[in-house]
Amino acid sequence: MKTLSIVVPCYNSADYVRRCLDSLVMGGADVEILVINDGSTDHTGLIAEEYQARFPGMVRAIHKPNGGHGSAINTGIDEAIGRHIKIVDSDDWVDAEAYSAVLRALKGFASTGTEIDALLSNFVYEKAGRRTGHVVRYRGALPRGRVFGWHEVGRFRPTQYILMHSLIYRSELLRECGLRLPEHTFYVDNLYAFVPLPHVKTLFYLDVDFYRYFIGRDDQSVNENVMMRRLDQQIKVNQLMQEHLPAIGGVPLQLNSYLLHYFSIICGVTSMMLIRSGTPESFAARDAFWSSLRTEQPRLHRRMRRRPVAQITNLPGRAGRGVSVFAYLLMRRVVGFN
Repeated sequence: MKTLSIVVPCYNSADYVRRCLDSLVMGGADVEILVINDGSTDHTGLIAEEYQARFPGMVRAIHKPNGGHGSAINTGIDEAIGRHIKIVDSDDWVDAEAYSAVLRALKGFASTGTEIDALLSNFVYEKAGRRTGHVVRYRGALPRGRVFGWHEVGRFRPTQYILMHSLIYRSELLRECGLRLPEHTFYVDNLYAFVPLPHVKTLFYLDVDFYRYFIGRDDQSVNENVMMRRLDQQIKVNQLMQEHLPAIGGVPLQLNSYLLHYFSIICGVTSMMLIRSGTPESFAARDAFWSSLRTEQPRLHRRMRRRPVAQITNLPGRAGRGVSVFAYLLMRRVVGFN
């Protein structure tokens, strides 16, 4: 069995996927790389076939009709033979030294029979035009260098959140929990980093800057202009996350707190994009979004509205929206997202 399966969802990625794959093949024989060509119309499929020919037994090219990011991840989960699974988007890459450390850790667990449901590592916002990236680390929130459970997790700061880029799951856990991401839907990476967590019992935090998350393409899903054109998709993902929250009553308090923390961040992002779009319709949609949450889950709504992100994005009137936008722009400048 391979130590790690890496799933690379690809759609029209010919201009940049080589950088991604070149960083991944450095993992050697312990890794399988599944290049999921999701109905591309450029040369992505040919590049996937090229790497499969160059690295037999390591790289597999899988071609499928277009179904979106979630569909490609679902296919990767179904096809993976590795003990653990990592998703790497085709415009991103990994750090070579940190990659080696991750593989050493995973092989060490396998050699001792230690079962890890999730390994977490740091990720770096690599924003075009910036000389250095912003690193999201989990020091202070997660114990370092040992196996732990949710009851040992501390409080996450506002700028600490577990994204898909942070996560390596045990492959069977994803299958056992029945994770299926929606097709033809954007921003499903938020579901990937949210829905399986109540099933995770054992974790390990490796404090290395492993994943390099590129920000800067005009057509990128996290480009602000693109996000404002896909507000319906963001609201849909928010609603799907909300549907999974009632089931977390029996989980450890620390996990419950983190899930609310992350849900509030995603709700805040959606609210901010509705504000930034600047139309009466979008302002009404923001109000309707929070009103629906209040009606459907009043207790959750009360808890959410006490959180700083929700308060900042729900300030009343034109002046309040101006303060919300200022806070958002300041955070964007500091962190470097979208």
